Amino acid sequence: MAGLETDPLSLNKEIDWVIKYHLIEQYRARHDIPLTHPRVALVDLAYHDVNRARSLFYVLERKGIAQRIANDDDITEATVKPPQSTRAKLRGAFIKRAKERKRDYTVDWVHLKLNDQAQRTVLCKDPFKSEDERVDKLIACL
Repeated sequence: MAGLETDPLSLNKEIDWVIKYHLIEQYRARHDIPLTHPRVALVDLAYHDVNRARSLFYVLERKGIAQRIANDDDITEATVKPPQSTRAKLRGAFIKRAKERKRDYTVDWVHLKLNDQAQRTVLCKDPFKSEDERVDKLIACL
């Protein structure tokens, strides 16, 4: 993608974090508020709202200010078949097994946690690590 290495902030329609950065900076300038203001946090959350009617990303997309690179079919497929070369593969395998076993769990970008008495948690920092024996052991104990 042209500009990614030389001027990523110029990709204000194509790159998610750049779109959000410009949105927040414009909001801050318009209202003369600091980055730490609670309304900025609300803009940040509203940008990622999964409801397409409320999501600021989808508002920007409808206005032609933001562009998607994945279509709805790709997104739906990714929810059942995560990329196999990233930690999403680990999260997907963990979630699938936990659901099969009807176990309570918590997952975020970097944590896989069994919500049981032991509160076993695996931290997956590397986004490009798709194999991890710690995750394999956690899944095996399900």
